[in-house]
Amino acid sequence: MQVTKPHVNKGDTVMVIAGKEKSKTGKILQLLPKKNGVIVEGLNLVKRHVKAKGNEAGEIKEKEARIHISNVMPYCSKCSKPVRTSKKLLENGEKQRVCVKCGSTL
Repeated sequence: MQVTKPHVNKGDTVMVIAGKEKSKTGKILQLLPKKNGVIVEGLNLVKRHVKAKGNEAGEIKEKEARIHISNVMPYCSKCSKPVRTSKKLLENGEKQRVCVKCGSTL
């Protein structure tokens, strides 16, 4: 399996564009480049059973599951929609990601 460079980064606000969580937004908590996935805060929740240990009782916990990276897009707060990004070169030589539609930085 070939690992490609992701179009989103950890900490970005993204919108899910396909699947059961479609049109919901959240912040990326973790990138999983080998599995082509991301974990988004508060989305794609699954229940996991935790076994009892000693005096602690067993319980059912909810946690975020992986979403395929192709099903998320960066979210532009100015446009209020998912957008493609481009790179802009600043005067000091740094590159910055900008919204293709409105030109604001992400």
